Amino acid sequence: MIERKLRTMAVDVLEVCRARGWRIATAESCTGGLVAAALTEIAGSSDVMECGFVVYSNDAKQAMLGVPAATLTHHGAVSAETAVAMAEGALKHSPADLAVSITGIAGPGGGTRQKPVGLVHFAAASRDGRGLQRRRLFGKIGRRRVRERSVAEALAMLLELAQ
Repeated sequence: MIERKLRTMAVDVLEVCRARGWRIATAESCTGGLVAAALTEIAGSSDVMECGFVVYSNDAKQAMLGVPAATLTHHGAVSAETAVAMAEGALKHSPADLAVSITGIAGPGGGTRQKPVGLVHFAAASRDGRGLQRRRLFGKIGRRRVRERSVAEALAMLLELAQ
């Protein structure tokens, strides 16, 4: 069950997209499908939620979303470039009108000096060519909290792009 704040945000996203006749796709790495889960927690979401891609490995990012190997090699899985490629890939590989992507390091391990634990990159893209990109450094607040804050950020980006 999702917390009240995320539920309210998910309802808002669904209402705005429903009014526009838009469908949503998610492309998630470190959140493992939590954005899709937040949206589908709401009864009636099936008229807005198209699909979700959980692409934890680089191979999955390439195979399911078409993220170029060169992007992963040159920028890494946790990068703005990869987040954008994931969002664009979700649109390309689905009939959705709006997509959001998340890639980051939730922790507790896996961070480096250049890419510390709590670093998350986001992108959102719409079929009409608009897009958003964000970088958040949540810090070492714990894996659960990094993932929850990432879901909130992704929902906010969907809402912003849909309005």
